[in-house]
Amino acid sequence: MFVLLALLNFSLPQPIIRTAVERSLPRLINAMSVHIEKKNCFGCHNQGYPMMAMRSVAQRGFAYDDKAIAPVLEHASDFLESNKEKLDVGKNIGGGVDTVGWALAALHHGGRKPDEATASAVEFLLKIHADSDHWRPTSNRPPTQGSHFTSTYLAIRGLQNYANADRKEAAEKRIASAKVWIEKTNAKDNEDRVFKLFGLHATGAETAKAAKDLLGKQRSDGGWGQLDTAESDPYATGSALVALHEAGKLATDSTEYRKGVAYLLKTQKSDGTWHVKTRSKPIQPYYESGFPYEKDQFISGPASSWATAALALGLRK
Repeated sequence: MFVLLALLNFSLPQPIIRTAVERSLPRLINAMSVHIEKKNCFGCHNQGYPMMAMRSVAQRGFAYDDKAIAPVLEHASDFLESNKEKLDVGKNIGGGVDTVGWALAALHHGGRKPDEATASAVEFLLKIHADSDHWRPTSNRPPTQGSHFTSTYLAIRGLQNYANADRKEAAEKRIASAKVWIEKTNAKDNEDRVFKLFGLHATGAETAKAAKDLLGKQRSDGGWGQLDTAESDPYATGSALVALHEAGKLATDSTEYRKGVAYLLKTQKSDGTWHVKTRSKPIQPYYESGFPYEKDQFISGPASSWATAALALGLRK
């Protein structure tokens, strides 16, 4: 109760938030490392989302061992390189646009410069779904996979970060088409609303209405739900806060942001993670990723990443 009152009536309690982030980081880093040991593919759940969180915590001055992150970047690069022949001709691979997009995002968050591997990824993004005005997911595992807005945003950012001079014109043409699609297409759930806002911001479009729509879905408990009919959860809440702050200009000292932070602090487990129950059907063999919650680990990892990022952004620079 004291934490909630402090959040709602005063400034964000910096030491409490900092401690929450510090408790979460080792679990995210460990999951990234374990994935490398067990899987050759790039892991969106266990690598892409945690690397997104690493970006936010780095912006707020948290220190972590770069040696723990370097293998993740090599793993992402090796994955793209191993699929070079398919990527160069726009042939789909496992996870499609989402996997390639998150791999490029991880490399970008880690400061990797363009190279042959990223050039192949760019070719893939330019050639896949070239007959469409946006990019599409190739599997339905909500909330992390299944939203056309998510796939489209990941593709846009991948092209913006890694298209070289020779491919810049082609990239800009596809991004311009996607911008129109994002502007005219209605979002159906929280994932759609989050990545529609991200997409509008990435393409330089007006974000005010999308931000208002997303903010309007905040619940009385301070959280957001994946579906309008579902309870609040850390995945939906963390992603909404990050999108609203980074793309929707919501100040972290606003009442709405403080309420969201209070929800995340309240729902963090003693081991530093957040638990979210899965609502997607597994399509790959089960394996232990180094993250808790067994069958729920592959959504709880991204949820913990979003929550960590949202809390970190609530800290003063």
